Amino acid sequence: MLKKTKKLTFNFEILRFFLIPTILFSTPLFNNIQEARAGLEFQWDQNTGYRRLKWFQKEKDRRLRNTIYFFLRPSDRTVDLLKINLAIPETFKSTLKKENISICKVKIGGFEGRTKCLEDIPADIEINAEDSSLRSLNIYPYSPIPSNKNSYAIVLKVFNPKKSGLYQFHSYGQPKGLSNLSYLGSWTIVID
Repeated sequence: MLKKTKKLTFNFEILRFFLIPTILFSTPLFNNIQEARAGLEFQWDQNTGYRRLKWFQKEKDRRLRNTIYFFLRPSDRTVDLLKINLAIPETFKSTLKKENISICKVKIGGFEGRTKCLEDIPADIEINAEDSSLRSLNIYPYSPIPSNKNSYAIVLKVFNPKKSGLYQFHSYGQPKGLSNLSYLGSWTIVID
């Protein structure tokens, strides 16, 4: 009986010799767990007139230089567009410069490729900052953006704001032959 107890004690000491250092060594590795990205998007305006548009950003962290692509896919455009208006949320505190805003024909990236501009679209860009709470961009392409099978993107090169959160951008377009703007859709970007 004493022999069995000594053998169990010896086995426990060997187990303790290997188990405790393993736990102590692996504990710091648990701090580096990658965050899960859910396929859920929160929207403020859940009415039937709301249209969610696709977007892509290179950096999501606060205060980092970021390139944001606001996509206008073929399904988002039913007519040729003479003018695009991008309403910027009042809480998106970032400096906008005309030279860092463009519109281009874009290849939307995915599993096999990156998002990149294929061809720049020449356009006049106007930044409206009537007061601190209401900012928007007016983009006037030199030739109308056609309603064909190509995708286009409004590209902003900005520094992310200091505050993290959800920022909802709205877009309006002026169809060819009409003088008023119509709602195209909204993008909701995330800054962590």
